[in-house]
Amino acid sequence: MKIDCDYILTDIEGTTTSISFVQDILFPYFLSHINEIYLLSDMNEVKYIFGKVMRIVKKEENRDITTSEEVIEQLKIWCKEDRKITQLKTLQGILWQKGYQSGELFGHIYDDVPIMLENWELLGKKMGVFSSGSVIAQKLLFSHSTKGNLSTFFSHYFDTNTGHKRETDTYSLIANEISLSPNRILFLSDVVEELEAAEKAGLQTVQVKREGNVQSWKQAVLDFSEIVLK
Repeated sequence: MKIDCDYILTDIEGTTTSISFVQDILFPYFLSHINEIYLLSDMNEVKYIFGKVMRIVKKEENRDITTSEEVIEQLKIWCKEDRKITQLKTLQGILWQKGYQSGELFGHIYDDVPIMLENWELLGKKMGVFSSGSVIAQKLLFSHSTKGNLSTFFSHYFDTNTGHKRETDTYSLIANEISLSPNRILFLSDVVEELEAAEKAGLQTVQVKREGNVQSWKQAVLDFSEIVLK
């Protein structure tokens, strides 16, 4: 598949990295270490997140939670449900950092990804990441990956602090941030709803259909090697 673009924006889960790594390795690690958040309770960022969680529960469920124990139980529920909540993703990144730095965790990367990232860089293409996982979690995964440090390939990292992945305005904001016309950006994802939102914002889109993906988009490849950039 031939694509003419200046910038490649890629999703992570199901695109560069297996969904099973996130669900079977990262999420269980977070849940088994979640009580370590108590040791970080004096951090201003953690205090803010706890307060935000309390407000979200009040707004969504009209239910009051007031203690750290209740907040952590709520975070466990959201993790098991794979909720795309920014505060949960931020705390996951904070705890995963310990695992990556200790060598307990290495980010899974498909074999075709580092080869094609290098090829695209040689062609003069810029690259960035957009994932529902926090920016810190994204950087940790690529800098401590099974294929070595891949973080240097990426000029930008975006998470849900920019906006949700299924909302068109988010992709317009990203295009503005990297100072490119949307039609010069190629977005790669495994999720059709994300591709639809990106296309409405004017981005070029290609679905990466890794194993087990039954969704179908008008432009799809099995891996990065099928994408030929002009």
